[in-house]
Amino acid sequence: MSKSKIVGWILSALLFVFLVCLSAPGKFMDFEGKAEMFDKLGWSEDVMVYIGFVEIGMTVLFLIPQTAFIGAILISAYLGGAVATHVRVDDPFIVPIVIGVLAWIALGLRDSRVFQLAFTRSTPIQPEAVDTVTSS
Repeated sequence: MSKSKIVGWILSALLFVFLVCLSAPGKFMDFEGKAEMFDKLGWSEDVMVYIGFVEIGMTVLFLIPQTAFIGAILISAYLGGAVATHVRVDDPFIVPIVIGVLAWIALGLRDSRVFQLAFTRSTPIQPEAVDTVTSS
């Protein structure tokens, strides 16, 4: 395994720790000030439970190589909502942006095709040749 892939998996593991081990549990556990915090953000506690499940699900998709690309897209969408929520209530919003950028860097290090797709000019995909069957 190359050094870039190892770094990509380390960043992916850190993303997992942040989203699944630190962020998502707060949406399920009860703690002092939880209701006030979610009210300030404009979300009910009931809705935040569903958001916690989404957070875990998309992160798991991100860790599975075959679904990592769609997982990164979903993480980006999720974090875009987090940025919008924080901007709306005048909270700092840089952390979700940084996490989103790190997710794409991690995926690009794990799979170089992501960086190729993002940073190189490629020729358009040519349609496959279609065999035509002529009837006589």
